[in-house]
Amino acid sequence: MRVHLGPAGGAARDTVAAGLRRAGIELAAVHSDGAVRVAAGRTPGAALDGWPEPGGGPLLLVADIFTAAGVRRAVRAGAVAMLHSAEATPERLLTAVHSARYGEGRMPYGVLVRLLGEAGGDDAERRHPTPGSPLTARQTTVLTLVAEGHGNAAIARELSCSQHTVKNVMYDLMTRLQVRNRAHAVAHGVRTGLI
Repeated sequence: MRVHLGPAGGAARDTVAAGLRRAGIELAAVHSDGAVRVAAGRTPGAALDGWPEPGGGPLLLVADIFTAAGVRRAVRAGAVAMLHSAEATPERLLTAVHSARYGEGRMPYGVLVRLLGEAGGDDAERRHPTPGSPLTARQTTVLTLVAEGHGNAAIARELSCSQHTVKNVMYDLMTRLQVRNRAHAVAHGVRTGLI
């Protein structure tokens, strides 16, 4: 498999290039048909600087920071897969390149939640259950914090409770929502407007 790594990106580009090579992916000097384009940088904008017109095949974007505006720019440029640079291990890069090549949209949950959240109301509204919500206020708060990327320890500190309590709340809310895991709970919460 071959990819064309974009011209911009600085140190982020070099790190991604090394990860792609370790994953056994060949870096093409110029873009060719069938090659996945890879853009890397601190932000989506920095990663996309220097790219020609949008189009030219599927694009994988790797960045340190994602904003809603940056994600929209990346999607307009043809990005079908996005990856946080902190998670850009050779294995994940390989998976993301395959996803981009076959048109499977991939985006970190935190990015998706932030992007969808900016289209909704303010944070205070989303932390309280909607009328008829199957979740309690505490479960909604925990689910919102999970969606923001917090682990059990950080949630426990935020809510001034034990990690054991957070685990119990997560177990109860996953049972109420009939979901398999935390990621499924967040996706369900976003889709149904619970968070």
